Amino acid sequence: MNVEQFELLVTRVMPYGKYKGRVIADLPGHYLNWFAREGFPPGEIGRLLALMHEIDHNGLKSLLEPFRKK
Repeated sequence: MNVEQFELLVTRVMPYGKYKGRVIADLPGHYLNWFAREGFPPGEIGRLLALMHEIDHNGLKSLLEPFRKK
């Protein structure tokens, strides 16, 4: 895990699905849990969703606040 991944979580948008266009850091926990149960997609989006799931599941969303653009 590195700073660049945190920056991507607050800037990269979901490219498809129910929450298309929403920043990955702002995806609801139940949606991230669904991916955790069903399988994360391949590639960068899957890695970011898995990371965001871990952050959300462990109550660590506040770690992302310094990376959000003001």
